[in-house]
Formats: sequence, C-alpha cells, structure tokens
Amino acid sequence: MEKLNIAIIFGGASEEHAVSIKSAQEVARHLDLEKYEPFYVGITTGGEWKLCEGPAADWESGDCRPATLSPDRGVHGLVVQEPDRSTTIRLDVVLPVLHGTLGEDGAIQGLLELSGIPYVGCDIPSSALCMDKSLAYLVVRGAGIATPAFRTLTTDGHVDPDGLSYPVFVKPARSGSSFGVSRVDDGTELAVAVHDARQYDSKVLIEQAVAGSEVGCAVLEHDSGLIVGEVDQIRLSHGFFRIHQERAPEAGSENSAVVVPADIPDDARQLVQQTAKAIYRALGCRGLARVDMFLTDDGEVVLNEVNTLPGLTSYSRYPRMMAAAGLSLGAVIDLLVSFALKGPALKAPALKVPVLNGADR
Repeated sequence: MEKLNIAIIFGGASEEHAVSIKSAQEVARHLDLEKYEPFYVGITTGGEWKLCEGPAADWESGDCRPATLSPDRGVHGLVVQEPDRSTTIRLDVVLPVLHGTLGEDGAIQGLLELSGIPYVGCDIPSSALCMDKSLAYLVVRGAGIATPAFRTLTTDGHVDPDGLSYPVFVKPARSGSSFGVSRVDDGTELAVAVHDARQYDSKVLIEQAVAGSEVGCAVLEHDSGLIVGEVDQIRLSHGFFRIHQERAPEAGSENSAVVVPADIPDDARQLVQQTAKAIYRALGCRGLARVDMFLTDDGEVVLNEVNTLPGLTSYSRYPRMMAAAGLSLGAVIDLLVSFALKGPALKAPALKVPVLNGADR
C-alpha cells in the first residue's frame, strides 16, 4: 500500500505554541509509519514556517528549511526553499495540530481550503463560530441547549460592576485554554479582570458562574457517524480549572484532577454524551471536537465551550477520553484522516437532547 503524504503543522504564533509542540510530539509517537509519510512543519512564534525533522522541544535549532503551504491548487502542497533552488512536496492530507488563535479560529483552515488539500478537523465557519464563545452560546441556545447567562464587552465597552450578580467569570471571547480568565467575586475585582482578558482579545465575555460539576466529552466524526469518548470530570480542591497554566502540566495540577470515566450516574453520563453530540451538530463541527460542559445538581447540562482542535498531549483530556472508550490515539488519527479524505459532507440534522426529568427544555 502506497503511503499517504501527511503534513503535521504545529507551533504557531498563539499563546498555546508550547502546548501545540507537545501535541505534535504525541501525534508523532502514535503515527503509523507504514501508512503515512510524515512532513513536520513548525511555525515559530514569529510566524515563520519551517520544514523540520520532527516536533522536538528544540526543533528550531535542528535541520530546518523554510517552507510554505502554497495556496496554489496546482502545487497541492509545500514549497520548500533549498540552498540553491525551491522544491515542492505534494500532500495528500494535512493534520493541523495548532491550538488557539490562528490555529482553530478558521485562519489555517482558510489557507487549506485555498490549497485544495484535505485536512483534519472543523471547517472555516464552524472553527470561527466555536472560537467566539459568545456566538457559540447564541447558536446553541437557539438549538434549545442551556448556556451560562452572559454579556460581552467590545474594545470601548464598559459595565457597571453593581449591575452584575456575582460570582462571574471574565474571559477573552476568542482565545484558547484559560489564558486571561479570571473569577470575580465582587465588583472591586472586575476592572482588573477585564484588563487581563483584553490582553488576549478585544472582545471580552462576562458570564455567570454555573454551580455544578465540570464535565467534558470527546466527539469524533468518521465515515459512519459520531463516536463519543468516555465522559470526564474535573475535581477541584480550590479555585477554578486553569488548563495549561502549570509549569509542568505532565506532573498534574495544584488544584485539579481529571477523572475518567466521570463519577456520575449512568443516565447523567448518557445525557452529557447526547448533549455533546447535539452541540457538535448545532455548531456545524466536523472531524473532532471536545465539548466542555457543566452538570448541575438538578441534572441540567450547560455548555461551557467547544474546542475544535483540542490538546493531544500525553496529559490532554481528548485522547484520555477516547482511550477510555477503547480508541488509541493512533486509531483516532486513522479515523480522522480517512474522514478528511472523504471531503465535506452534508451535515446531519441536530440531535434531540434527552432529559432526565421529562420536562420540556
């Protein structure tokens, strides 16, 4: 069987650059080299593209060559600068392992659409929609699924601290992980929290805290439909869940632990999984996504956010949920690549969300 030329793009100019490298390292460890011929393309924090030997922590100091992904469909791949000439590498598929700004907001997806190269993951509209939490909330609400109460602030926007019901979370509307996120317990903390969030995005989201357990569900789309991983659960000792903020996340967090499978009743687990599918469909996602939610004490599932290119590191939630459901990262990659090569398909209708108490939500 002829190998597929696959480009793994990692790094990037976002605040999640370091996390992306770790995700790419895990992909490299699980990639079946009998099926794929990998080409590792690293993007520096300054935005330079380089074809390198692999996603090592010091990849930039290795044997790298300037490379660009050509938008010319006749090239259908990479243009690589050699010392005395340029060469081209035709690609069969691209696996973007980029998180946050310019990685899962539709930017890289737009370049890939221009190139005509099949790629893993959500398309331009769903990537952009999920990246903007406030817009995602509006769409999901329209599908009959609960979200936190929220308001947004643009660049010059202000909010009266006395007009809010605390606690609230202040966060960049369009950023990844928990960079720039603050919990605010009273009005005296609000201005600083808004300032911190604006370091990452000019649009700021202020949302009502939801009393409940944080849960997540990995969703994978393949040729026969949707697969969901085991539901996970965040257990906190104090504070709030701050992913990728630790100095050594591989060693664990100082205030949280991720439990897989979640310690919740089976009917609640099924509700979380079905709600994740419904959110995935409502937002037009494709390929993969991790849907983060809250499970309240009265059994309601509330959307937190959707990650369209979730972390794939050794400690990341998405691969752990899939592994608990019996799918290794290598198997996940195979399914995603196979689905990407099939090309865009018509979206299935939104799934009806089951309820625990029979009430009409």
